[in-house]
Amino acid sequence: MMKTSIHKTQKNRQQGAAIKMVSPYLIHLAVFVLFPVLFSIFLTFHQWNIISPMKYTGLDNYLHLVNDRLFWKAIINTLFFLVIHIPLQLVVALFLAWLLNEKIILRPFFRASFFMPVVISGVVVTTMWQQLYGLETGVLNQLLTAIGLSRVEWLSHPAMAMVSIAIMATWKNVGLYTILFLVGLQAVPQSHYEAARMEGASPWQQFWYITLPAINPTIFMVFVLSTIGGFSLFIEPYIMTDGGPLNATLSAMLYIYRQAFGYYHMGYAATLGLVFALLILLVVAIQKRYVENTENA
Repeated sequence: MMKTSIHKTQKNRQQGAAIKMVSPYLIHLAVFVLFPVLFSIFLTFHQWNIISPMKYTGLDNYLHLVNDRLFWKAIINTLFFLVIHIPLQLVVALFLAWLLNEKIILRPFFRASFFMPVVISGVVVTTMWQQLYGLETGVLNQLLTAIGLSRVEWLSHPAMAMVSIAIMATWKNVGLYTILFLVGLQAVPQSHYEAARMEGASPWQQFWYITLPAINPTIFMVFVLSTIGGFSLFIEPYIMTDGGPLNATLSAMLYIYRQAFGYYHMGYAATLGLVFALLILLVVAIQKRYVENTENA
């Protein structure tokens, strides 16, 4: 009986210690994850401007969203940004990683230089590129006029504004994905390349049949991270164009921000955020399914 009692006491102590160790995580999960998500879902069925009491509206916010042309315009703008940004980011990052993987002079310096824009504040980078894109005094247009070309309306023309933002976003984020690709390239066994060269494979064949399959998981990770980062496009259009011209750079995140903190439509902003999050999950799931089918083919 005494041994059984001692065993139970030790077991209770171990359980208590385990609960104490896990409790900070559980509290964090409840306060900073579960509560905000559940409260946001609760808000979608209400009208609230922070000051006045909440008013239950049922599915009115969802019906408003379906007919909100400006929201769907913002979604299309965001997808257009992704179509430009993701391929550009993948190609540039992979090229820079391949370059840094070679034995070049000052390789550590270039690695640090490519990564530096990632750690600089997004506000600083965006403001700097806003000056570069200036119509009259911007460096890019001054270079164009110096060689006899006409100025480009980088941020003031609806057809060019989102393209310009995509180029800037690629410049800022490419350093992170370059490092990820570089890690993937360095993990490829050199013996594979040596065997391929002995069989007479060209550099392009080595890249296509050895490098790409080997770094396929890294490509998928970069693809997903770029997608999620692209969907969160906010600070760039907010500072550079404020969603203009003619709402050409109005991103989904910027539109949600306006509804929440510009018009104080908290219930409707929560509805937009929930639907937008579901769209992101859907896109990522489609990407994952496509990559899995490609690997199995």
